[in-house]
Amino acid sequence: MVGAIIHQLTRDLSDEQIKTAGFDAYFVDHTAGVYPTAASGFPWSAASMAVKGDVIADLTEDLAAEQKARVTYDNILRLSDDPDVNDVIKFLREREVVHFQRFGEALRLVKEKMDQKNVYYLNPSFDR
Repeated sequence: MVGAIIHQLTRDLSDEQIKTAGFDAYFVDHTAGVYPTAASGFPWSAASMAVKGDVIADLTEDLAAEQKARVTYDNILRLSDDPDVNDVIKFLREREVVHFQRFGEALRLVKEKMDQKNVYYLNPSFDR
């Protein structure tokens, strides 16, 4: 969705607007196509997904990812003055909050099902 917003905002830029906005380096590599990167320019990679195959570790990572996304949306809202963009970003931010709540509930339920004596919430099936 964010990529679609970027495309809508940049697809009709003139050469002069591209240069003035500082969008020229990006434009040289990607024209006005959406190329997923961090604000720093670092390209998205599946390596950023920290999956361990352990339900506790993975749900904890999911919780952190939702909060990181929420903070990103908060920062976009601090910088944006476009009401149409802000409406979409607010929706996406709301979704991150709900995901965080659901992952938190899932983590609580998983912990309740595991060995209550295990202080570190390790998966007991791996530790036998």
